Amino acid sequence: MEHSLSKPDKMAKSRLFRIFLILGSVFMILLIIIYWDDVGATHFYLQTTISGLYSSHLPPERHAASKQKLEDDKDGSFLSDIDAFVNQFLEGTSDPTEQVRVETPTGETHNQTSDKPEERFVPRREWKIHLSPIAVEKKQRQDNRKHMIRDLCSSNSSLDFPGKNRTFDDIPNKELDHLIVDDRHGIVYCYVPKVACTNWKRIMIVLSESLLINGAPYQDPLDIPVELIHNSSVHFTFNKFWKRYGKFSRHLMKIKLKKYTKFLFIRDPFVRLISAYRNKFELENEDFYRRFAVVMLKRYGNYSDPPASVVDAFAAGIRPTFSNFIQYLLDPNTEKEMPFNEHWRQMHRLCHPCQINYDFVGKLETLDEDAEHLLRILRVDNIVEFPPSHHNRTVSSWEQDWFASIPFESRKQLYQLYEPDFRLFGYPKPEKLLHE
Repeated sequence: MEHSLSKPDKMAKSRLFRIFLILGSVFMILLIIIYWDDVGATHFYLQTTISGLYSSHLPPERHAASKQKLEDDKDGSFLSDIDAFVNQFLEGTSDPTEQVRVETPTGETHNQTSDKPEERFVPRREWKIHLSPIAVEKKQRQDNRKHMIRDLCSSNSSLDFPGKNRTFDDIPNKELDHLIVDDRHGIVYCYVPKVACTNWKRIMIVLSESLLINGAPYQDPLDIPVELIHNSSVHFTFNKFWKRYGKFSRHLMKIKLKKYTKFLFIRDPFVRLISAYRNKFELENEDFYRRFAVVMLKRYGNYSDPPASVVDAFAAGIRPTFSNFIQYLLDPNTEKEMPFNEHWRQMHRLCHPCQINYDFVGKLETLDEDAEHLLRILRVDNIVEFPPSHHNRTVSSWEQDWFASIPFESRKQLYQLYEPDFRLFGYPKPEKLLHE
């Protein structure tokens, strides 16, 4: 016959049950807060920052009342996220992922939650909101671009390339560093270098209010210092999620990709290569000279001992030719040593269009029209205006001259290397360059 438990044993079991119940409750509360911080709070932002002209622009004293911000992305933690989440309702502060600290060359700190911000508040510009209907041809243009990507990304299409059939979970975190997130307005932007990314990064900084000037967020994209635009700490990108959220990061990425408006801008792949060469090797760029030009000069330019600095090289009239650059791209050893630099890496490798269903696909060739269309879709055309286009832009009509010195066989190999970009994004095969 079984003996009944003694009174001390019953009390011990009861105490143990209460302990497990409390621990389980705490764990569930933390999960709910973490989930709400990135999903529920997003809907709060979407209701408060877009609906009103000034509602998302807080006076400096309100920013100063929040908890101390994260020192850097690498210092982020769940506890600081929870503190910031609570304070956004109590004090009206912004999402912690949007708070950054950047030291300017003059030593001034751009801090989203500075302890002593200057007592100044500049309201947003009251630009006219475009209320007329979006032209049917613009909508059709977007439908055609997205439809082409979907068709070619399907498993039964004729286009095949490495990584096409992998899932989003298969993409390494380091390959998600071009996806910039703005939680205030529910936007994900995949930036492609040499495709107006400087100006679009300016737009993202203004929208996310991630940088301050004299205690208030930047209002004009062109006012943002150039040296800060490409500072990686200014932008919150997908590859930073794992540092903050750990095993929850992929789940949160997928939620944002489902709920947010996702866009990218692309351009003719060969014209983009010409632009990259002009910008990085025809101008004095010390970093690109040391990392890439020296290699090109040694391997393909018959310079066994090229000058150590770009200043000395340019003074001596030494620089890699466009032909050297193409040789470098076609050399199998280039990718074996390291992945292509972002300025000439294939666009589909930067933005993963077969894994991410983009809501808007813009092109540099139609930049002005597409920019206006996109800002209206995002409902931020009353907050920000896209900066004027650069007049010294590389254009497709230059291709024939630039590729005149490139052998036809090399042109064909180069097309094969960038064929997925041509076809996915609807650029015609450059027949004139590929046939003698």
